[in-house]
Amino acid sequence: MNYKALLSILSSMFLALAVTGQECKTWNGMADMEHLLEQHSVYRDNVKLENYDDALEAWTEVFTKAPAADGKRDFHFTDGIKIYKHQMKTADEAGKTDLKAKILALYDGCIGCYEAGVLTIKGGEEAAKKRVGYLQGQKAYDMYYELNQPYDKNLEEFDKAVAITGNTTLYNVLIPYAAIATYQFQKGKIDQTKARSIFDEIIPIAEFNIEKGGDYAPYYENALANIKSELNKIEREIYDCEYFKAKLRPEYDANPEDPQLAKDLYGRLIRRGCDKTDPLVAELEKKYESWASALNAQKKAEFEANNPALLAKKAYDAGDFPGAIAKYREAITQETDNTKKASYHYYIASTLFRKMKKFNDARSEAKTAIGLNPNYGRAYMLIGDMYATGARNCGDSWNQRLAVLAAMEKYSKAASVDPSVSDEANDKKSKYRGSLPNKEEGFLRGVSSGSTQTVGCWIGERVTVRY
Repeated sequence: MNYKALLSILSSMFLALAVTGQECKTWNGMADMEHLLEQHSVYRDNVKLENYDDALEAWTEVFTKAPAADGKRDFHFTDGIKIYKHQMKTADEAGKTDLKAKILALYDGCIGCYEAGVLTIKGGEEAAKKRVGYLQGQKAYDMYYELNQPYDKNLEEFDKAVAITGNTTLYNVLIPYAAIATYQFQKGKIDQTKARSIFDEIIPIAEFNIEKGGDYAPYYENALANIKSELNKIEREIYDCEYFKAKLRPEYDANPEDPQLAKDLYGRLIRRGCDKTDPLVAELEKKYESWASALNAQKKAEFEANNPALLAKKAYDAGDFPGAIAKYREAITQETDNTKKASYHYYIASTLFRKMKKFNDARSEAKTAIGLNPNYGRAYMLIGDMYATGARNCGDSWNQRLAVLAAMEKYSKAASVDPSVSDEANDKKSKYRGSLPNKEEGFLRGVSSGSTQTVGCWIGERVTVRY
């Protein structure tokens, strides 16, 4: 460990010397050129085998003396990056910070040697430029995934890389570039114009390489999917209505008679800030609404034909009570569920009682409802209301009070079978308690408390007398 620690210190010293002005020196013409070539071969063999620790000493020597090798290869820079990345795996935090700085310096040194013309490559200036763009992109990539550099600095490096490489930008550069652009915009670090310019640049690059085909097309397809995923997070904020119209118009033009598509596109444009007065937006709205209106009318007619209970309610609300009753009877003939049948009979009973004052018929319907649903407290409540309302027309005072007693018994029955109406039932019983039969009158009639009596008039119920 002491030996490796010493090499690390020496490496740091040599790198410091290299970046002060000697980073582009070659071994051409050096007295120990043969020795450097041998050391170059030693460290390169180890790097190829990924024996980075064994490569460190020889690499340090050749890099310190001849960073640019023979001027025709950049291995001393790029292999140094590999060695330092390997060292980062076991370094402490302070060591990692130092190694990250060295890696960035190696990228900058290599790029600088190409730009200075010391490092050359087959293919001339255009090839050298492409290589610089590649190195710039890899530097930015490493800054994002491995070196954890500040996003503002990282974004600058991506800007430089894509500006150089254009359509030849590697797919792996596009994904982190989009991610940083989105994050920086969300945090207010870049404005709409900057964010928009980045996506306007990298999306066509991905599309170009997908259209070109080849082995890397699937990778660019994956990159484009990731870019669009990032863009979706901020798209509404950085683009205006015209952008979205241009984006969605081809979809509409391809199928202009699809009303569902018109609805979808209309909603998407409105959500993206387009005004309803915009010609395209207005056209989409009109087309969908016209179709929807006709479709809704058709569906409404079909629905109503299959739902007579709905038409019964509409007739009731319109004051056509016989018509409402007729539709409820139609609904009963179509229904198989006893609970629903009971509810329809209840509605008929309520209409006959409250709107048409046909008490006997109303009670008959309410009893039918109870027969279908014995726990239908609301139906018992309705009969109780009939008795309470009709009491005043039920003969003399004695019979009127018996009618009230009959009503109270129905309220009690309602509360016993259906807890949902118990509060209402108890309130009504309290309301009518003062109208119970008079004890003196009962004694005069020879009727004791607890005996049964028949209520006169149309009610005809047997009740237990209470005073």
